[in-house]
Amino acid sequence: MHKVNAAVVAGAMLCSALAIGCSKSEKKTETGSAAATSAQAAADDPAAEAKRYFDTTCVVCHGKDGKGDGPGAAALNPKPRDYTDAKWQDEVKDDELRKAILEGGAAVGKSAAMPPNPQLKSKPEVVDELVKIVRGFKGK
Repeated sequence: MHKVNAAVVAGAMLCSALAIGCSKSEKKTETGSAAATSAQAAADDPAAEAKRYFDTTCVVCHGKDGKGDGPGAAALNPKPRDYTDAKWQDEVKDDELRKAILEGGAAVGKSAAMPPNPQLKSKPEVVDELVKIVRGFKGK
């Protein structure tokens, strides 16, 4: 079992807090029928929902370009995965990515600072789209 030091736990909490804050502030900026239309479009389109989820949650640590350099990454050791690493992309299987997304990094032998996302268990299409987003960073 991996030891988790206080800095890793603090970093994970920071990432979670930032992600929650980003999600809440996004909801406050949309109003009326535009918000309803946006929410319905995301519900109807797993790719749009996955992009929104990545942009508000994952980007906090993994960065908008997938390089593991998001604003929450500074407090983390080890640093978040760099999705642009072609060698890693070739080695990791989609099932491992899905498991890491749903159950967190510790579930796949990686950092416990990568939090689980159990709310996505009922949305396998969204998880599949998140895997596609991660794959889309290869070699960039």
